[in-house]
Amino acid sequence: MEIPKVHQAIMPYLMLKNAAGFIDFTQTVFNADAGMKRLRDDVETIMHAEMMISGCTIMLCEASDQWAVANANLFIYVDDADTTYNLAIANGATTVMPLSDQDYGRTCGVTDPFGNTWCITSVKM
Repeated sequence: MEIPKVHQAIMPYLMLKNAAGFIDFTQTVFNADAGMKRLRDDVETIMHAEMMISGCTIMLCEASDQWAVANANLFIYVDDADTTYNLAIANGATTVMPLSDQDYGRTCGVTDPFGNTWCITSVKM
Protein backbone atom coordinates (compact mmCIF):
# COMPACT_ATOMS: atom_id res chain seq x y z
CA MET A 1 0.00 0.00 0.00
CA GLU A 2 1.35 3.39 -0.95
CA ILE A 3 -0.04 6.37 0.95
CA PRO A 4 0.63 9.97 -0.15
CA LYS A 5 3.51 11.41 1.88
CA VAL A 6 1.32 14.05 3.59
CA HIS A 7 -1.24 11.45 4.72
CA GLN A 8 -1.41 8.76 7.39
CA ALA A 9 -3.20 5.39 7.30
CA ILE A 10 -6.11 6.84 9.30
CA MET A 11 -7.25 10.48 9.51
CA PRO A 12 -10.33 12.20 10.88
CA TYR A 13 -12.70 13.68 8.29
CA LEU A 14 -14.92 16.43 9.72
CA MET A 15 -18.05 17.86 8.11
CA LEU A 16 -18.55 21.27 9.69
CA LYS A 17 -20.69 24.34 9.68
CA ASN A 18 -18.21 27.14 8.95
CA ALA A 19 -15.30 25.01 7.76
CA ALA A 20 -13.34 28.19 6.94
CA GLY A 21 -13.70 29.29 10.57
CA PHE A 22 -12.38 25.91 11.73
CA ILE A 23 -9.32 26.38 9.53
CA ASP A 24 -8.67 29.78 11.11
CA PHE A 25 -9.19 28.33 14.60
CA THR A 26 -6.72 25.47 14.09
CA GLN A 27 -4.12 27.80 12.60
CA THR A 28 -4.41 30.23 15.52
CA VAL A 29 -4.71 27.74 18.38
CA PHE A 30 -2.69 24.73 17.20
CA ASN A 31 -0.35 26.38 14.67
CA ALA A 32 -1.86 24.21 11.92
CA ASP A 33 -0.61 24.42 8.36
CA ALA A 34 -3.19 24.66 5.61
CA GLY A 35 -2.83 22.04 2.92
CA MET A 36 -5.11 21.38 0.00
CA LYS A 37 -8.34 23.38 -0.26
CA ARG A 38 -10.97 22.92 -2.95
CA LEU A 39 -14.14 24.96 -3.17
CA ARG A 40 -17.54 23.77 -4.34
CA ASP A 41 -18.97 25.10 -7.60
CA ASP A 42 -20.61 27.95 -5.66
CA VAL A 43 -16.99 29.08 -5.00
CA GLU A 44 -17.90 30.01 -1.44
CA THR A 45 -17.94 26.78 0.54
CA ILE A 46 -15.17 24.29 1.13
CA MET A 47 -15.66 20.98 -0.68
CA HIS A 48 -12.43 19.52 0.75
CA ALA A 49 -9.55 20.88 2.83
CA GLU A 50 -6.65 19.43 4.76
CA MET A 51 -4.95 20.83 7.86
CA MET A 52 -1.63 19.56 9.21
CA ILE A 53 -0.92 19.67 12.94
CA SER A 54 2.45 18.29 14.06
CA GLY A 55 2.64 16.02 11.03
CA CYS A 56 -0.95 14.75 11.34
CA THR A 57 -3.70 15.45 8.85
CA ILE A 58 -7.29 16.49 9.57
CA MET A 59 -9.53 16.44 6.51
CA LEU A 60 -12.68 18.55 6.46
CA CYS A 61 -15.46 20.02 4.40
CA GLU A 62 -18.43 22.34 4.79
CA ALA A 63 -21.51 20.40 5.88
CA SER A 64 -24.32 20.35 3.32
CA ASP A 65 -27.59 18.62 2.57
CA GLN A 66 -25.53 15.71 1.21
CA TRP A 67 -22.90 15.72 3.99
CA ALA A 68 -24.41 16.21 7.46
CA VAL A 69 -22.40 17.74 10.31
CA ALA A 70 -19.94 15.18 11.72
CA ASN A 71 -17.81 16.40 14.61
CA ALA A 72 -15.03 14.61 16.48
CA ASN A 73 -13.37 14.17 19.84
CA LEU A 74 -9.67 14.78 19.31
CA PHE A 75 -6.69 14.21 21.59
CA ILE A 76 -3.70 16.47 20.93
CA TYR A 77 -0.25 16.75 22.49
CA VAL A 78 1.09 20.29 22.64
CA ASP A 79 4.22 21.91 24.05
CA ASP A 80 2.27 23.99 26.59
CA ALA A 81 -1.29 23.00 27.54
CA ASP A 82 -1.85 26.27 29.45
CA THR A 83 -0.95 28.49 26.50
CA THR A 84 -2.96 26.37 24.06
CA TYR A 85 -5.97 26.29 26.40
CA ASN A 86 -5.89 30.08 26.75
CA LEU A 87 -5.65 30.52 22.96
CA ALA A 88 -8.59 28.15 22.46
CA ILE A 89 -10.76 30.02 24.98
CA ALA A 90 -9.77 33.40 23.50
CA ASN A 91 -10.88 32.07 20.09
CA GLY A 92 -14.35 30.94 21.14
CA ALA A 93 -13.83 27.49 22.68
CA THR A 94 -15.61 26.50 25.89
CA THR A 95 -14.18 24.50 28.76
CA VAL A 96 -15.32 20.90 29.25
CA MET A 97 -12.44 19.97 31.57
CA PRO A 98 -10.42 22.61 33.44
CA LEU A 99 -6.64 22.61 33.31
CA SER A 100 -5.18 20.12 35.76
CA ASP A 101 -2.08 18.08 36.46
CA GLN A 102 -2.54 14.35 35.88
CA ASP A 103 -0.07 11.49 36.05
CA TYR A 104 0.21 11.64 32.23
CA GLY A 105 0.73 15.42 32.03
CA ARG A 106 -0.87 18.84 32.15
CA THR A 107 -4.28 18.51 30.52
CA CYS A 108 -7.63 20.14 29.81
CA GLY A 109 -10.60 19.79 27.51
CA VAL A 110 -12.38 22.31 25.30
CA THR A 111 -15.14 22.30 22.73
CA ASP A 112 -14.30 24.50 19.77
CA PRO A 113 -16.91 26.85 18.23
CA PHE A 114 -17.57 24.21 15.55
CA GLY A 115 -18.61 21.39 17.91
CA ASN A 116 -15.39 19.39 18.17
CA THR A 117 -14.00 18.45 21.57
CA TRP A 118 -10.24 18.63 22.08
CA CYS A 119 -8.35 16.94 24.93
CA ILE A 120 -5.21 19.09 25.12
CA THR A 121 -2.20 17.63 26.91
CA SER A 122 1.44 18.50 27.43
CA VAL A 123 3.67 15.71 28.67
CA LYS A 124 5.17 15.93 32.15
CA MET A 125 8.93 16.19 32.10
